[in-house]
Amino acid sequence: MTGEQRRVFGRPIAREPVEHLPLRPLWLCRRCGQPWPCGSAKLALLAEYQDNRVSLFLYLAGCLHEAIDDLHRLNPAETGSAAEVFDRFLGWPARHNNSHGA
Repeated sequence: MTGEQRRVFGRPIAREPVEHLPLRPLWLCRRCGQPWPCGSAKLALLAEYQDNRVSLFLYLAGCLHEAIDDLHRLNPAETGSAAEVFDRFLGWPARHNNSHGA
């Protein structure tokens, strides 16, 4: 039995896979450890918001605001440039929309 299994009534069961969600206040992916939104999170977000792109941008704008606050609080010198942080949260869906004629 691996360390990632639990036992119920003496039988091992596998843990449920962790989704690609942000781990705050670091804003890293809970599953793969990459800066969030990671590639898998981006795909999931595109699928979830495929019929409502405005809501995707509003959601990501809220995440951007919270991430800036969290990351600045952790280490003000290493928050990153405004352009990099903006692109991380809001640049990729805009490029995705433009490349698909949406």
